[in-house]
Amino acid sequence: MAAKAKEKKPAGARGTSKVVPEWVEFSAQEVEELVIGFGKKGMNPMQVGQALRDQYGVPSVKALCGKGVITIFAEGGVKLDYPPDLLALIERAMRVRRHLKANKSDVRNRTQLNNIESKIRRLVKYYEKEGKLPKGWRYDPETAALLVK
Repeated sequence: MAAKAKEKKPAGARGTSKVVPEWVEFSAQEVEELVIGFGKKGMNPMQVGQALRDQYGVPSVKALCGKGVITIFAEGGVKLDYPPDLLALIERAMRVRRHLKANKSDVRNRTQLNNIESKIRRLVKYYEKEGKLPKGWRYDPETAALLVK
């Protein structure tokens, strides 16, 4: 049997390695302290992961510590006002909105904005059920733009 000709999968489809490489110079305790320190400086979990990867050579916090950045934040007393995935979607919606102001006839991105805002509404519904957002919180583009800034 021949391989499928059009089978293109992204690199992330393989997943991340659960094994910690031996060249990592930090212990789990040191990485947890770094994560909490970054969180207290106001960095979001995505920025923390990138900083640890780029500046400290830590390929995966979860593989090294056995728990994710958000869990370490919660244990270390770092409070996140809003869930980071919701804020990332709001930022994305703001960028598309700004683009649509300059390019009014861009129908494809108008559809993409609709899709992004639908994702935001679904996430808001989920986070209200989980208690991570107050009941009755609604997505409004003008007020949401103030959240991200």
